[in-house]
Amino acid sequence: MAFCIFALWLRWVLDGAFPPGYPFLTFFPAVILSSFLFGPRPGILAAVLCGIFAWYVFIPPRMAFGTDSGTVTKAMLFYLGVVAVDIWLVHLMQAANARLNTAREEVRLLAEERGQLAERAELLFQEMQHRVGNNLQMVGAVLSLQMRTLSEPTARKALSDAAARLQVIGNIQRQLYRQHGQLVPLDRFLTEVSGKIMASSARPGITCHVEAEAGIILRPDSAVPVALIVTEAIANALEHGFAGRPTGRIVLCVARRAAAIVLSVEDDGIGLPLDLDPASTDSIGLRISRVLSRQLGAEMALESRDSGACMTLNLPLSRLAEPAQDAV
Repeated sequence: MAFCIFALWLRWVLDGAFPPGYPFLTFFPAVILSSFLFGPRPGILAAVLCGIFAWYVFIPPRMAFGTDSGTVTKAMLFYLGVVAVDIWLVHLMQAANARLNTAREEVRLLAEERGQLAERAELLFQEMQHRVGNNLQMVGAVLSLQMRTLSEPTARKALSDAAARLQVIGNIQRQLYRQHGQLVPLDRFLTEVSGKIMASSARPGITCHVEAEAGIILRPDSAVPVALIVTEAIANALEHGFAGRPTGRIVLCVARRAAAIVLSVEDDGIGLPLDLDPASTDSIGLRISRVLSRQLGAEMALESRDSGACMTLNLPLSRLAEPAQDAV
């Protein structure tokens, strides 16, 4: 009603500025605003009031409801048609806005629900990784306890090695994935693995440097065997290459070549024994490394250098993670 009265006052004030034949000019905005702000029913009420005001005040004969002129009928029909279209269009726009707001709210709720599901899935994934690692390390601890009950040196050594390898696999399992389930790049993964090995070796004078090309990510079924092979190579360097030596240096290199990923572990120790045949040795560690390399479809070589020994692993490019998993 306020819009209608204001429109009537404004049309009265501007009456002299309008040419004859424009009785509804200020009333159309009042109807549109009423429909837009309050809905179709108040818009219809505003249309009726504005029509009555215009008919009575501005359509000849003025200050009377003239009904004997065809002009009055045409003007009122024109007014009714225009305001009906205006109210209908405003109603359609408001209904579309309401549907859009509802859709936005549904999308927001769906996004929140998906975010909560993703958080729960991430927590479950992390818990699973920790449980697998903990279970492996628990088995290793049980083997270590069992080893104490044995007096035969060979059996004690076998259990000790098995327990140590299970501890290593448990650590690898924990370090294989990022917080959000992404695979860890090989440079960071091997840095963490070698760092734990060196920290547990109690050989502060021996250092291990990782020189790995960034962005190389292996599949999960390949990363664990590669880490075990690297672990065996570092353990052999510590145990045999630096036997009786307080200081030394181990270099772990990873690079992508045209047809393979080349991984090497080189030390500056005493080198390999002259009578050692890597293909036929009875060393459990080397036998495990050879078996794992065959499972990976890789070529492993062990050789002496001018100073020390070097283990080289040529890994096929098919062991790389899929492109969708490479995002880091």
